[in-house]
Amino acid sequence: QLQASGGGLVQSGGSLRLACAYSESASRINAMGWYRQATGKERELIAGIIRTDTTNYADSVKGRFTISRDYAKNTVSLEMNGLKPEDTAVYYCAADESPLGLIRSPAYWGQGTLVTVSS
Repeated sequence: QLQASGGGLVQSGGSLRLACAYSESASRINAMGWYRQATGKERELIAGIIRTDTTNYADSVKGRFTISRDYAKNTVSLEMNGLKPEDTAVYYCAADESPLGLIRSPAYWGQGTLVTVSS
């Protein structure tokens, strides 16, 4: 239902762009976002976007990451700049009918894509 792509290995300070294509009826998906999970840590929501194109970011990525949504292509992207080794994690796209659902327990998940940032 959600297909993520774009992970890889990048040096510290570099950039990567993640993309997530979704096949569910767009009329039901009002909130989309990106979670990440580093080894030994809990999965955390780092960026979200709702249908009004309002965005929100975790403090750890604010100013470096940008989430965007293309309604025509049914995709949501995460542009990651100024990557740091601590950004190394498996990144997951997620979606839900409501912003609260996206935060608490998204109904839809993509498969993870690994981002590794070397120092």
